[in-house]
Amino acid sequence: MSKENDLIIRIAGEGGEGVVSTGDFIAAACARAGLEVYTFKTFPAEIKGGYCLYQIRVSSERVYNQGDTFDVFCAYNGEAYEMNKHLLTPGTVFVYDYPGGDFEPVIPDGVIAYAIPMSQAAKELGSYRSKNMVAMGALSVLFNISEETLRQVLTNKFKKKGEEILDFNLRAFEKGKELGAGVKKLDTRRVADPVPAKDVIIISGNDAVGMGALLGGLEFYSAYPITPATEIAKFVATHIPKVGGTLVQAEDEIASIAQVLGASYAGKKCMTATSGPGLSLMSELLGMASMGELPVMVVDVQRGGPSTGLPTKHEQSDLFLAIHGTHGDAPRVVLSVEDVKDCVEMTVDALNMAERFQCPVILLSDGSLAFSTQTIPAPKPESFTLVSRKRWDGQGKYFRYAMTDDLISPMADPGTPGGEHIATGLEHGASGSPSWVPANHEAMHHKRFGKIAGLAETYKPVEVDGDGDADVGIITWGSTIGVAREAVARLRAEGLKVKGFYPKLMWPMPVAQYEAFAKTCKKILVPEVNYQGQLSHFIRAETSIRPIPYTICGGLPFNPAMIVTKVKEVL
Repeated sequence: MSKENDLIIRIAGEGGEGVVSTGDFIAAACARAGLEVYTFKTFPAEIKGGYCLYQIRVSSERVYNQGDTFDVFCAYNGEAYEMNKHLLTPGTVFVYDYPGGDFEPVIPDGVIAYAIPMSQAAKELGSYRSKNMVAMGALSVLFNISEETLRQVLTNKFKKKGEEILDFNLRAFEKGKELGAGVKKLDTRRVADPVPAKDVIIISGNDAVGMGALLGGLEFYSAYPITPATEIAKFVATHIPKVGGTLVQAEDEIASIAQVLGASYAGKKCMTATSGPGLSLMSELLGMASMGELPVMVVDVQRGGPSTGLPTKHEQSDLFLAIHGTHGDAPRVVLSVEDVKDCVEMTVDALNMAERFQCPVILLSDGSLAFSTQTIPAPKPESFTLVSRKRWDGQGKYFRYAMTDDLISPMADPGTPGGEHIATGLEHGASGSPSWVPANHEAMHHKRFGKIAGLAETYKPVEVDGDGDADVGIITWGSTIGVAREAVARLRAEGLKVKGFYPKLMWPMPVAQYEAFAKTCKKILVPEVNYQGQLSHFIRAETSIRPIPYTICGGLPFNPAMIVTKVKEVL
């Protein structure tokens, strides 16, 4: 990717200073200008205060991750400077709040620095809260961010709050532009010029899951608020009444999954969303969903753990829990999304699978992707095929757990004449009545596991990035896939023989596809954001492959340079 068309801007400061809103405005403006956008944000668990960071990558070409580091750094306060000064290397651009700010930095050799009196200007305008508008105005002039689309975004945001508030923010923006124009430009960094508008939207991972749920025919949603999954419920709450659906805020995660099971039994397409601690609490009732063969879909937006852990930070450490987090032998399907586009499309897939196979389906996202905003093609409802559960035709005597050829039994909604049946957590025979017969228990296990056994062969094939044989094959999952894509491209551009393998169906595991890929590689490297190497564990357990784990767990995602460096070490 050409650096002339690829700019990374990092904005950092204290929570409450408008760091996130500044980033959101710039990202939305660049998307409106027809450019590709990928954002990353991280913030503290406190309601207000603490270090906050927003990174925007803007390009005229498709981008798959947040990038290695910044090209432009805008510091709102001294803490932001201290946290990032080690990354101020020759060629980077540093925009900082001076005079009038709370720090005076030492500018390293080779760093291009622009002092903009953001705080001072905001106070002169009459409100310190306008500091971020001043900063954004300066950034727009210095780095070619489309003024037209920024004005559109600001107008859409503030006009609903009244003309006075809109006018004030636009005056602060103009003041920032004036300050930026008064600085002698010493660098060539710039956002790519606007291009003809595309049929795209810019949306976060969490909102995209909510959108996918509604496109997938969601009828009932119950959840208890938990970071970083709450925004899914907020999106659904806003829009599900428009399609006649229902959302309930439960008193806790156990109640939410219980309500989802009840709605599923009643014939509704339903789901919930949570994070690791909530998924732990749901484990018993997910086992009941397996036993009762109830269609249930759960989104797990992973965060740093265990326990309360790192509530607002990134991690991929719930794979063990998602696959085996229940007592007994309880089958379920586990999917994992790569990017915001997947958040839409694979939420539809997950709802379809739950309905088709009458079992729990867990969709794994993560804290980085949840808040990341990306430009994606505008989803078209007519492009999605929706699946509904197999329903009883009303003929003959009804057996809820009848042994069929595909091991999937017809369901009867409550109130269906002749369709009365029992659904409990007890083992049962074909009618639903409890059974303690050993042969029946074995037969029912075969039924429950057998109906999803072929999914690994029928779901979309695992993507292989690269042809022929390779010295190193990279297998990774979740949002780390986007980082691996760029790393593989860089390594291949250097002439190294490297390939990628990107599974999204995590369980049942597509073992044959893993084995086939590994046969074309001398070594297998598995980067993932957890301490134990959880995917590496399943690869060792289920295949003949002996991968090299590469794990980090500091609360931040990989960047491409880290994987490039590790591959070269392995080689």
